[in-house]
Amino acid sequence: MRTARRYLALEIYRSCGVVLLALLGLFTFFSLVDDLDGVGKKFSLLAMLYMQALATPSRLYDLLPIGLLIGSVLALAGLAQRNELVILRVSGVSGLRLLGTLWIITVPLMLGALFLSEYLTPVAEIRSSEVSLALRGQASGGRLASGYWFKEPLPGGGTRIINIKTLLGNGAVRDVMMYELAPTLELSLVAQAGSGTLMSGGELALRDVTETRIDPKASEALADARPPASPPATVVTQAELRLPTTLSPGRLLARVLTPERMSIASLLDYIDYLHHNGLQADRQIVAMWRKVVYPFTLLVMITIAAPISFMQTRRGGVGAKVFIGILLGVGFFMLNQLALNVGMLGRWPPWVTALGPNIIALLIALGALSAMEYRTTLGNLMAGRWPWKKALA
Repeated sequence: MRTARRYLALEIYRSCGVVLLALLGLFTFFSLVDDLDGVGKKFSLLAMLYMQALATPSRLYDLLPIGLLIGSVLALAGLAQRNELVILRVSGVSGLRLLGTLWIITVPLMLGALFLSEYLTPVAEIRSSEVSLALRGQASGGRLASGYWFKEPLPGGGTRIINIKTLLGNGAVRDVMMYELAPTLELSLVAQAGSGTLMSGGELALRDVTETRIDPKASEALADARPPASPPATVVTQAELRLPTTLSPGRLLARVLTPERMSIASLLDYIDYLHHNGLQADRQIVAMWRKVVYPFTLLVMITIAAPISFMQTRRGGVGAKVFIGILLGVGFFMLNQLALNVGMLGRWPPWVTALGPNIIALLIALGALSAMEYRTTLGNLMAGRWPWKKALA
């Protein structure tokens, strides 16, 4: 069985590699055509090709499940057409045992996907965001027209709100506005800085700072409609101002990146930051669960491929099987997206949103494989050919 496992693994890896290369080339070509309009003096053709290269790990991560499904169907259907699967079945290998062999073959792909998800994709996405910020002045994260907004508590019970117009990468920022609110939610300070840097030690260094400090009794003086005894606001200019903050360069980049592109460790840190500051973290929690479930999705894909490839082994029909595999892969992707959107709207538990489509697809595939495995026995029972009749005769 070890020799058969090696042979199956070689065929499946080869087919999956060819399918993934074709899909990567196709999607990269479409993305290149879409980005050609943005090529200019600042964003050159070479820079566009560099950004496409940085997007390759993320694209490979997205395409790996459907590539595994189509490649596995293609490899197993080819083996069935050449009657090699029939030889395995005749030698005493059951369909479920063959499925267990396919699961073992999928383990290296699961480890590779884990490495891709936790190390290669986040690094490539961070570098791509930095290049996009430097060349285009924008990134693909959650940026509003007014810039990026952050909220954090103050030691005295107040709240600090930071607005950053431009992120420059490596913790550098530009055009910073800062608002500090008292525990009673009254504005106490407004600061504007031309540039700044987020230090890894939990400190924000602002340069060219203009502070407007508002007197706590300013609202009372304005309500009396009488001239106040002291100025309601004081403007102070400083060359540099250092403030303790819960932000860090990693959390700053986490605001730029989409949650699905972050590593699990970065997601956990960012979720903790959002909870600490009373911000919503539903999308990040769902993204974390989906990343944890991602290796299990590869097992589901190989399980779906098994019954498609095993059926009609004597008549072949490789093209029809590949077409069915593509339809099922697209259907599974749509089911995943539907579960994500409905789960977010209905506030389902994150593990239900992430695991639900996988469990449904796995049960259907196992049911189809079991029905194919025992179809002869079921046919005999339905025809009335009971084994005990032959024994009595």
